[in-house]
Amino acid sequence: MDISKLGSSDRLLIAAINLISEHGYNGVTTQEIAAEAGLSEKTLFRHFGSKQKLLEAALDRFHYAAEMKKLFEEKIVWELEEDLLTVCRTYHEIMNRNRKLIQIGDKDESHLPGFKERTQQHPLQLLEFLTDYFIAMGEKGKIIRTNPRLQAYTFMMSQFGAFINDLNAGKNYPGITLEPFMQESVKIFARALTP
Repeated sequence: MDISKLGSSDRLLIAAINLISEHGYNGVTTQEIAAEAGLSEKTLFRHFGSKQKLLEAALDRFHYAAEMKKLFEEKIVWELEEDLLTVCRTYHEIMNRNRKLIQIGDKDESHLPGFKERTQQHPLQLLEFLTDYFIAMGEKGKIIRTNPRLQAYTFMMSQFGAFINDLNAGKNYPGITLEPFMQESVKIFARALTP
């Protein structure tokens, strides 16, 4: 990505993500981040105040809660299999786009107080969107009524596990690729919940 065409804030965010994911949080300085963005360190501090606040802003800017909220508001057609496949594909598209942020969180959580908690905000919001969706589907008589929050959690965890396998280049379960997994998992889930 050619970051030179972006605004200074976005250039700093992307430079920080790229450098920190490669070298670790303590392995890169604010001066190096600013240089990578083609800006001065003073500009970095003026926009964000610190390296940690810069990374937190990157997480807020590039994570998925806002996009998933929009999906649930605009793309849901109230057909379980179709909706869940849309949710899956969107989730994996966003997670793959943000894989460097996720790797940062996994590598550097001990050096980043509050970062792990901040990363949990987005999955918790998705859990709420999915729970509300399952409640509404139950009220419409389109799925069996069990525990909508556990339904949402189970669905999310299966997709997150698939993402982690994909993040690790399929090393844990070689030969299982993402698209067939999404289709099969959605079919199984929809079959289990359909009255």
